[in-house]
Amino acid sequence: MLAPPRRRDTRSAGTETLELEEPRYRAGRRRPRWVSVPLRFLVPALIVAAWWIGSATGLIPEEILAGPPKVWSAFVELYQTGQLVDFSIASFKRAALGVLFGVLIGLLLGVLSGLSSLGEELIDSTMQINRAIPFLALVPLFIAWFGIDETFKVLLITVATVGPMYAYTYLGVRNVDRKMVEAAQSFGLRGPRLVFGAILPAALPGVLMALRICLSISITGLIAAEQVGTREGIGYLVTLAQEYNRTDYMVLCVVLYAVLGLIFDGVVRIIEKFAMPWRAQAAVR
Repeated sequence: MLAPPRRRDTRSAGTETLELEEPRYRAGRRRPRWVSVPLRFLVPALIVAAWWIGSATGLIPEEILAGPPKVWSAFVELYQTGQLVDFSIASFKRAALGVLFGVLIGLLLGVLSGLSSLGEELIDSTMQINRAIPFLALVPLFIAWFGIDETFKVLLITVATVGPMYAYTYLGVRNVDRKMVEAAQSFGLRGPRLVFGAILPAALPGVLMALRICLSISITGLIAAEQVGTREGIGYLVTLAQEYNRTDYMVLCVVLYAVLGLIFDGVVRIIEKFAMPWRAQAAVR
């Protein structure tokens, strides 16, 4: 967005004129990276510091919350045995497959429902029912239908992520400016070319927001799925920690889920950076 022109007083013979300065972009006022990056980690670093101090001084008992040294020791122990890498990869695969299927299905249904009234009449009511049902309530049914193998886990994450993707895609398509669509049609865009060349790019902010939400929800679905019938995954590690009352393992699992969430968020940020470069100029710095 351009900065407003400034008024300069250039009175001459009782007249006042305006001179326009060279516009400045908001992106020009961005903080340097060496300042921005530490600011992103400031609050988490303060939380870890308070946690460390509380554990070292005895304010936080070890049986309630293991301190950072204990958690680090648990990390080293699991890494040396190879379980940490295997469990992390297994959880990442389940979450990635579930999100992939959920995003594709939700995106397709959202586009169909947003583009035509017939699609909305056929799809929207069913999707609203799906959104209203907590996906955790489906766990017993999915176990009865699909067993406790990988199919159950992936499908649970898929069902959890379909709703947000559908809702945001539907709203994004419906909010596309009709004049822009008519302009694209005047250039000969029809059918799939119109959808992929004009409508979806215009709805991309909503779609990427939906992707961010889906990735967050997938962590919750992953936790629920890995509590049942699994021998690999971070959720299985949580079960072991509960059985043996290892708070260091419990905290480590929380950290691993947080890291997984940061990875997903970083993927979305990279997509936003290349798909919507103008977003960097829209924020007030």
